[in-house]
Amino acid sequence: MSADVLGGHFLNALRAEIFTSPLESVATLLGIANITLLIRRSIWNYPVGICMVSIYAYVFFGAKLYSDVLLQVFFFVVQIVGWVAWLRHQEPDGEVIVETSRARDLVLALLATGLGAALLGYAMGRWAHAAFPYWDATVASASVIAQLLLTWRRVENWVWWIGSNVISIVIYARKGLFLTSGLYAFFLAMAVIGLVSWLKSLRRQRLYTQS
Repeated sequence: MSADVLGGHFLNALRAEIFTSPLESVATLLGIANITLLIRRSIWNYPVGICMVSIYAYVFFGAKLYSDVLLQVFFFVVQIVGWVAWLRHQEPDGEVIVETSRARDLVLALLATGLGAALLGYAMGRWAHAAFPYWDATVASASVIAQLLLTWRRVENWVWWIGSNVISIVIYARKGLFLTSGLYAFFLAMAVIGLVSWLKSLRRQRLYTQS
């Protein structure tokens, strides 16, 4: 099958989904706004994020991606916690102060990601008959760690988001959620931009502290 034909099938599926999945379309737009605000270290990412995860919980339940449903519930709670935490660590211009993680903390984060993926994947595959249980669980586990790192304003949160987004792109495309798959491709690019942006902000903070 030629690339043109494959592209045509994808575009037709995408058009159909836009008209049949209005909630997913809204969540997609909120997701774009959310990550844009995150890169700018704006605290307004949190109210936008709360709306986004609420909609995605409903969308993922319909797609039988149960790990992702639980993940959105977790995100809802952590969005509120993060909102409060960020309010306490703002610069005069309203942007949030960022930090790096210690090597020990990163090792623990990696171990927690792997253990969480293994346990959740087994549970979802055995009892919930979820689609792609271990891959879905890896996304969920990595996203939990990424969100915690984000709440603690750690630069390394973007590394975890990059890994999670790569897997998400494939999973959602396989499930026919083309808008969401496209959104996560956008998230992947923005996560790279976010990592670069936060590293630059960290360097500026250190130079300001030393001056």
